[in-house]
Amino acid sequence: MSLPLISVIIPTFNRSYCLAETLDSVLGQSFKNYELIVVDDGSTDATPQLLDQYAGLLTYLETCHAGPSAARNAGIGIARGDYIAFLDSDDVWLPRKLERQVDFFHKNPDARICQTEEIWIRNGVRVNPMKKHKKYSGWIFRQCLPLCIVSPSAVMVHRSVFYHVGLFDETMPACEDYDLWLRIAPHYPIYLIDKPLIIKRGGHDDQQSRTVPSLDRLRIQALCKLLGSGALPAELCGPALAELEKKCAVYANGCRKRGRADEAAAYDGLPAQYWARYESPDVSLPGRPQVS
Repeated sequence: MSLPLISVIIPTFNRSYCLAETLDSVLGQSFKNYELIVVDDGSTDATPQLLDQYAGLLTYLETCHAGPSAARNAGIGIARGDYIAFLDSDDVWLPRKLERQVDFFHKNPDARICQTEEIWIRNGVRVNPMKKHKKYSGWIFRQCLPLCIVSPSAVMVHRSVFYHVGLFDETMPACEDYDLWLRIAPHYPIYLIDKPLIIKRGGHDDQQSRTVPSLDRLRIQALCKLLGSGALPAELCGPALAELEKKCAVYANGCRKRGRADEAAAYDGLPAQYWARYESPDVSLPGRPQVS
């Protein structure tokens, strides 16, 4: 049996209310040389019964509940395609999404990752993304620093990229995509197909942005990890440190307002430790503030 060109990975947790539309949007793609892998992250709803209806059309992998990073990594672990495409279980693809990305890679054989534009739907109503969510194309590391501007549901990645930078960080309950793009963007241009080919649906109560508090704390964690890894090119350390300084100041200020003075002090002092490492390579880097 010939191997698929693309492995489509959908992590899902208690999304039986919308998962069928997501699956149907993959099965309705104009490009057919793919395998579909659904990783059920320990759902307790009707997800298994729903997936029974798709028997023979997908690979169904059940795991213990460990979060989206672990689910995506499990999918990558059994994927057979040269390219990996992710799709969140509340989003849908337009019919030519895979076709357009495959065509892009054929025309740009040195490219290793690209994403598409997207349509945003919130509570059933189309909305326009804010200016801060604008997507860019090419060497976009600096643009990736403030917040995540690469959508997992829009991206397609050559599997060799994961051999180079690693997989999703399973210790992060959210912002795991922000962390991954920061590890990819210094080494690979992330190209943009300037056409909306996915529908990103939001507003429901089980979104990570609603269920996981203090997302900036996790972005700080990702920046600290990146700066401490030794993998960031020297010319990009300055911009990363400047962003770390901004985020620590905002987070520390929020801690002070909530009476968490010790935590605020820890985050206030964190950027200086990284600036010291940047200015003197012999100084060891801490991981992140230890706050009781």
